[in-house]
Amino acid sequence: MRRLAFIRHARELGFEIEAIRALLTLQDNPSQPCATADAIAQARLADVDQRIRSLSALKAELELMVEGCRHGKVCECRVIEVLADHDKSGLPAHTKSAH
Repeated sequence: MRRLAFIRHARELGFEIEAIRALLTLQDNPSQPCATADAIAQARLADVDQRIRSLSALKAELELMVEGCRHGKVCECRVIEVLADHDKSGLPAHTKSAH
């Protein structure tokens, strides 16, 4: 039951199956240094940080679209305009492809 709980918790934190397998192997050998476990967790943290940056860029782009809406006709709609042409979003090119 402990092993299943370990796996479930690791999955909830977003660890990939291979990382979980490696962590389980480390758990089975408790006298080893924990540098590998630290590295696995650090890599997951880096993934989460990247995802947060991508979501922040997505949020900013959506906020600009919504704020730019004039509530007029579709032919003047900022939402439609930005979706049709990313250059009109005002965000740098690298953030547009991040989502």
